[in-house]
Amino acid sequence: MIVTIDGPAGAGKSTIARQLAEALGFSFLDTGAMYRAITLGAIRKQIEFSDKALLISYAQTSTIEWKDARILLNDDDVTQEIRSPIVTDSIKYVADVTEIREALSAQQRRIAENQDIVTEGRDQGTDVFPHAGCKIFLTASAAERAKRRHQQLAELGRPIPLEQILDAQNRRDAEDRERPQGSLRPADDAVVIHSDGLTFEAVVQMMLTTVREKMQTQRPHSSEHQA
Repeated sequence: MIVTIDGPAGAGKSTIARQLAEALGFSFLDTGAMYRAITLGAIRKQIEFSDKALLISYAQTSTIEWKDARILLNDDDVTQEIRSPIVTDSIKYVADVTEIREALSAQQRRIAENQDIVTEGRDQGTDVFPHAGCKIFLTASAAERAKRRHQQLAELGRPIPLEQILDAQNRRDAEDRERPQGSLRPADDAVVIHSDGLTFEAVVQMMLTTVREKMQTQRPHSSEHQA
């Protein structure tokens, strides 16, 4: 079964998706890290973001692999570097290019083929895996997401004023909703979970219940189809 988790930035998708995959015994795919890896590679190679042809060529010829919790770009471990502020600020120039999204979506489908997987991003249940067995849209209020990010950065020794985080987040939310490709929106058949006031454990449990219910309802159809 493919389980997709979409939602806005700061909703905690990656951490929760990892935990859900572990609880289910599924593989985990962090699609945002793939776009970050291509962005980092372009920065390293000093490719101008205005040069779409070169960006597309780079994305189409690069290899992205997962080894445990590490992500490799052309065999180079970029797990930490893809989280740098410059990559975060520049990823939109890569994520909005149709041909790059198509190339990475194809890689995502290849990775997910013939295995049980939890995949998270922005358009997994809508564009990449429209026939996924279970789709979840995880969200939280803008204030709640900004507060969580503020606390996370403070714990990392990188305190940033809450207002600044909220402003940046609101800009990104608007950009994500208005993207011509892979825009942020819940799939029509997605289960929407609002995590305000919920603990991490409570959200994971809600998702586990959702996935298991989908597995139960789909089993009979699968048997009938095979018969």
